[in-house]
Amino acid sequence: MADRFLRRAGAAEIVRKLCARAILEFGLVEKGDRILIAVSGGKDSSTLAWALSTLKKSLQFAYTLEALHISSDFCACCKKRELKNRLDEWGIPFTDLPVPIIGRLKPGKKMNCYWCSTQRRTELLRHAVEGNFNKIALGHHLDDIIETFFMNLCAKGTISAMPMLLRYRKYPVSLIRPLGLLEERQIISCADELEILKAACTCPYGLNSKRRDIRGKIAAFTGNSGAVKRRIFRALSEGGLVTDSIIEEVEDGGSRI
Repeated sequence: MADRFLRRAGAAEIVRKLCARAILEFGLVEKGDRILIAVSGGKDSSTLAWALSTLKKSLQFAYTLEALHISSDFCACCKKRELKNRLDEWGIPFTDLPVPIIGRLKPGKKMNCYWCSTQRRTELLRHAVEGNFNKIALGHHLDDIIETFFMNLCAKGTISAMPMLLRYRKYPVSLIRPLGLLEERQIISCADELEILKAACTCPYGLNSKRRDIRGKIAAFTGNSGAVKRRIFRALSEGGLVTDSIIEEVEDGGSRI
């Protein structure tokens, strides 16, 4: 019945329904949560912010939302004014945090995606702890989760994926991925239907990323079938790879938070 409804529903309603399902099935949001949304201004984080703001009216518990945008020192094209205006419409307070990601590189080191992601994650955690937030919401979707599994398998030889809920043992903060049941194309359709402005910049360091390579391989062997992707996700879930996980700490290129 639910699946037949989703086939008939509009793109925005599909996002709402699957986001709510993820929240309830994986226990991502609870009464009294203070949630910090990591926003880039792109389709994923903008759709996430919209969904969490609209679901406050239908879920049977209250929670608080705020948004944090991390401005790097190598890209200045993000339209932050438009992003702030959009978040204001949804009743979500917005903070812009400048972070010198390249400036923190040690002599002789080159900029790369891993360094950037650890710096951003470090600042997200620090801001969340200082602001008394207990959850950080990230805009990763179903395709991201599957791609990460195969990247770890092929490049590192490890069996691991992005969990829907990740708890830090040493810090009073958890990461949640409420869009984890949604395919990227469903998010694109929602963003188009809602006329969500894409205010994110294009990263100059991610043009030839390994993620793009593995994305093409996955599309080839799945035929880009949503049903196949969901079977892969179900297998990961049954194997405990995307369910509630605990991590000791996060590395910050030598220091730790």
